[in-house]
Amino acid sequence: MQELELKDLDLNLLVIFLQLFRDRRVTTAAEALDLSQPGVSSALNRLRRLLGDELFYRTGRGMQPTPYAEELAEPIEEALALIRQTVNQRSAFDPLTSSRRFVIGMTDVGEIYFVPSLMRIISKLAPGVTISTVRNSRVNLKVEMEDGLVDLAIGLLPDLKNDFYQRRLFRQGYACLFRVGHPFDGVPFGVDEFAAAEHVVVVSSGTGHGKTDELIERSAVRRNVRLRVPHFVALPYILEETDLVATVPERIAMRLASSFPLRFVPHPLDLPDIQINLFWHAKYHRDAGSQWLRTLICETFGN
Repeated sequence: MQELELKDLDLNLLVIFLQLFRDRRVTTAAEALDLSQPGVSSALNRLRRLLGDELFYRTGRGMQPTPYAEELAEPIEEALALIRQTVNQRSAFDPLTSSRRFVIGMTDVGEIYFVPSLMRIISKLAPGVTISTVRNSRVNLKVEMEDGLVDLAIGLLPDLKNDFYQRRLFRQGYACLFRVGHPFDGVPFGVDEFAAAEHVVVVSSGTGHGKTDELIERSAVRRNVRLRVPHFVALPYILEETDLVATVPERIAMRLASSFPLRFVPHPLDLPDIQINLFWHAKYHRDAGSQWLRTLICETFGN
């Protein structure tokens, strides 16, 4: 007999074969499979021709399997069970027992705003889960998310379009941040005060904050920039010891003012709000762990 090619075999025929093997009656098997009796008989005839064996023969006790059918039954049952398990499974994720490591792309602004609260919650809900952060601007974020090296990204990331999902977390404007007791503390802070102040600028090219800084540079208001720094980490320490003023996103201003002796006021310039989104690649849209972390982030920070 010529060897059977799998491309010639309809999986449904094996399902019908196994049901017949269990029930030993065409009528019973047809009812169990929600098929017509002629449909089951037709399928059995097709399988007989493909396998070159009668498979079942009629007796007073129903359809009895041939020796070849007896040999086929157990491996077919195991194969179908494995296929069923494989196609139906979703990789389970139990936050209480998981030791999974997630990598999130974000700026240092994101680390200041998101990471403390996120880690506090994760330590309670998922004590074995670990988080690593990478700079959105330091890696090829699109490629690394496609390859699964970065699970999620947070920020203003217009390059993540095709094959990426996104969900808005919030929109925010800008504020001016300075120390408690600053000469402008407690007085109206308008465009004139902004122009008269000495400023510290955080240089963040390629980010939403960087684009906002470019808008300020192109505006009619001239800033007296006394200091430029490459990140936000040192900013509160600099501000509390000087009379410098910093332009920062509103939520960062709120977070820093709650931890340092700093004040913030609405920015006097007409700057556009920025939208902060959560991004993930379509390849991992149904990944249970990713779904859990995305839901946690959206419930914690979204509005």
